[in-house]
Amino acid sequence: MTPQTGAYREQSNREQGPEMSESEPTAPEGADLPDAAVPDPAAASAPEPAPPGPAPTPAVAAESTPAPAESAAASAPEPAPPGPSPTPAVAAESTPAPPAPPEPAAAPAPEPAPPGPAPTPAVASGGEVAPGAVSGGEAALSVGGDSLDEARPPGGRGLSGELPEEAAAIATGYAFTGEALDLGALLWDGQCLPEAQVRIPLSMLNRHGLVAGATGTGKTKTLQLIAEQLAAQGVPVFLADIKGDVSGISAPGEANDKVQERARDVGQQWEGKGFPSEFYALGGIGPGIPVRATVTGFGPVLLSKVLQLNQTQEQSLGLIFHYADTKGLELHDLKDLRAVVTFLTSDEGKPELKGIGGLSSVTAGVILRALTAFEAQGMAPFFGNPEFDVSEFLRTAPDGRGQVSVLELPAVQDKPHLFSTFLMWMLADLFNNLPEVGDVEKPKLVFFFDEAHLLFNGASKAFLEAITQTVRLIRSKGVGVFFVTQTPKDVPADVLAQLGNRVQHALRAFTPEDQKALKATVKTFPNSPYDLEELLTQLGTGEAVITVLSEKGAPTPVAATRLRAPESLMGPIEATALDAAVKASLLYSRYAEAVDPESAYEKLTAQQAETEAAKQAELEAKEAEKAAKEAAKAAGRAPAQDASMVDQVVGSGIFKSLARSLGTQIGREISRSIFGTRRR
Repeated sequence: MTPQTGAYREQSNREQGPEMSESEPTAPEGADLPDAAVPDPAAASAPEPAPPGPAPTPAVAAESTPAPAESAAASAPEPAPPGPSPTPAVAAESTPAPPAPPEPAAAPAPEPAPPGPAPTPAVASGGEVAPGAVSGGEAALSVGGDSLDEARPPGGRGLSGELPEEAAAIATGYAFTGEALDLGALLWDGQCLPEAQVRIPLSMLNRHGLVAGATGTGKTKTLQLIAEQLAAQGVPVFLADIKGDVSGISAPGEANDKVQERARDVGQQWEGKGFPSEFYALGGIGPGIPVRATVTGFGPVLLSKVLQLNQTQEQSLGLIFHYADTKGLELHDLKDLRAVVTFLTSDEGKPELKGIGGLSSVTAGVILRALTAFEAQGMAPFFGNPEFDVSEFLRTAPDGRGQVSVLELPAVQDKPHLFSTFLMWMLADLFNNLPEVGDVEKPKLVFFFDEAHLLFNGASKAFLEAITQTVRLIRSKGVGVFFVTQTPKDVPADVLAQLGNRVQHALRAFTPEDQKALKATVKTFPNSPYDLEELLTQLGTGEAVITVLSEKGAPTPVAATRLRAPESLMGPIEATALDAAVKASLLYSRYAEAVDPESAYEKLTAQQAETEAAKQAELEAKEAEKAAKEAAKAAGRAPAQDASMVDQVVGSGIFKSLARSLGTQIGREISRSIFGTRRR
C-alpha cells in the first residue's frame, strides 16, 4: 500500500544533499585510481565540493572524522574498490595532515540535531560519507520548513525521528497547540505509531461531525471515548443509548489484558474513571427521568414525521395547529389534538373548517385516524406535561466536569421513528432557546445523534430543510452535533456538507450496493496517501479513518487511527445501580409525575356539553310550547261544538213543531194558573 521506510530515507537523503551527490561521483568497482587520489590541502579550505576523482578511503576518512564517523565508516556495506590505489598508510604519511576544514565531509545540517542518539551518516557505495545524508534524522520530520519540535503540543508530546516522511507529515497535521481531545495513534504501513497522536481541537467541535461505520466496528465506544474527554474538559454531552450499554460511562472501567494492550499500542496512560451522568427515558417508559413534550412544542412538522403523513397531510396538520393557536386551544397531549380534529369534522365545526381554508374533511379524517392508531400503539405517554426543559442538558457537575446526559432507549428501540424525531425536537428546542455566542474556545454542548439514518428515511422536504437550517445555524450558539450512522450517504448532502469532523470506521463490501456505498464514502474524503477503498475494508474493531478541522479551520490530513480505550465501564451498569441513580437525581421529582391542566380537550368537551345542553333545553322548550298550544286548542274546541249542535236542533222543523205544541200547552197551564182556571 505504501513504499518501504528505506525508500523514504533515500528520498530524504537526495533532498538534503543534492550538491554532493552530483559533484562527488564514486569510482566504479575495479577501476584504477590515479596517483593524485590524495586530496589537496589547499582545496580542502574551498567552500565548493572537492574536484572529481576518487574519494579518500574509509581509513583516511576515519582519521579526520570524529568517533561517530568511525563507527559509520566501519559499518560501510561495501569495501573499498580494488585497484592500485595507495594504501591508507601511504596516504596518511605522504600527505600533510589537513587542517580542520576537511571536516565538512559531513555537510552541516540547517538545524541542530534533535536530542537523543546521534544520527548515523549514510555511507556511499564508494566508501565515502555522503554529506548531509543523515539516515532517519530530523530532516525527515521537517514539513514545509518547520521542525516538528516547533509544532510539538504542550505537555512534551513529540515525534521520534523514525517516522517515514509521509507519516510524519500526517502527524504534524494533528500536533495542535491548544486544548484537544486525544483520539488515538496513527497507523502507517501496518504499524501503530504511538508517538504520532491523532487529536481533534476542542474549539472545532461545534463545527459538527460524523461517526460512521458498519455494525460492530466500534462506533459506540468511539462516542464513549469522545464523551469522556469532553466531560473531563468541562463540556456537557448528550448521547442516546439505543442498546442500553452506554450507562457504564458513569462507572470506572475495569482493566484487563485487551485494555492494557490497546493502551500500550497507542501510548495511553489508562486509568479507570467514572463521569457525572444523568439518565432519561422517553415518556417515563424504562428507567430514567421522564422526558415529555407538549404537542404544541413538538410542532406540526415533527409530528407529521412521527405520524408518517405525506406532504399534503403535513400542511393540513399545520392549519389545524394554526386554528388551535388562534382559538386559544392549548395542545398539551394527543387527546387535545384529537379533540380539535374531531370538532372540526363534526357538524358544529364544519363552518370553522371552511373558515380555515384549504383543509378538506377527508384530509382531516385521515389525520384523525392516524392519531387514533398512534395512540393505540402506546405513544400517548410521550406527550404531555410537565414538558422537559432541554436546558437541563447544559449543566456541569460541582467538580467542574461536564454532565453526561444519557437518553435510555432500549424500551422503545422498536419505535425508531419516534425516538429519532424526539432527538430532533430536543435539538430544535435548543436552537430556539439558546443565545448567539459565535466561535467559542469550547462548545457549550455536544449532541450525539445516534441512528441518524432513521431520521432521514422518508423525510419530507420541509423536514429536511428544517434539519439543514438547524445544523447550519446552531454552531453559532455553541452547540456541536455529531451524527452517528452506517455510511455517509445516509445523511443528505446539504447536512453532510456542514460536518467538518469525520471518524469513519470499517465498511463492508459484500454486495454491489455495499461496494457503491464504499466508493461514495471514499469520495467524501480529502486526497490521501492511503488507498482508502482498500483500507476501509481492512480496519479492525476500534480503528478508524479520521480527518478533522485544524485550529485554523482547514481539514487535517487523512489519518488511519487505532483509537484509545474508554476509561469508563464499557458495558451497562447494574439495573439497581441505574434505578438508584435516577431516583437520586434532583430532576426526578420535577418530572416524574405527569400533570394534565385544562387544555383543548377540556375546553372543547365543556363547550360541547354546553352546546348539547343548550340544544336540549331548546328542544324541550319547543316541545313544551307545542304541547301547550295543543292543549289550548283542545280546551277551546269543546264549547263551540255544543253551541253548533243546539243551533242545528233548534233550527230543525221537528223541533219547531214540537216547540209550538209545548208552547200552547205550557201557555194554557200558565194562563190558567194566572187566571185561576184549574185543570181537571
